[in-house]
Amino acid sequence: MAATATKRAPAPLTIHIDEAAVEHVRQFAEQAGKPEANLRVSVKGGGCSGLTYMLDLVDEPFQDDKVVEEHGLRLFVDRKSYVFLAGTTLGYSGGLNGKGFVFDNPNAKTTCGCGTSFGI
Repeated sequence: MAATATKRAPAPLTIHIDEAAVEHVRQFAEQAGKPEANLRVSVKGGGCSGLTYMLDLVDEPFQDDKVVEEHGLRLFVDRKSYVFLAGTTLGYSGGLNGKGFVFDNPNAKTTCGCGTSFGI
């Protein structure tokens, strides 16, 4: 009997943010004195797994950014980062062992214990 390989479904070509994460982005924006700010999500080299997630409060997208809007918040992602983030859901984990913002990235092959670094 021949073994059949199971194919992994391709990641959806968008990025999601859950309502809890939007609420916390709004709280941080308010505290920073930028209540109308939106969120830039990007990836840069570094971290213990090779790539690190970056979050910044910004007013407007750069010219070539992908713009995703969900729950009234606009996410801006540069095209290079978008390749690594397609299919990702950005959430927020609170509670006793909460980590803060959490990335559920189907493209990540490895992650670190802190959840802010990943490898492809």
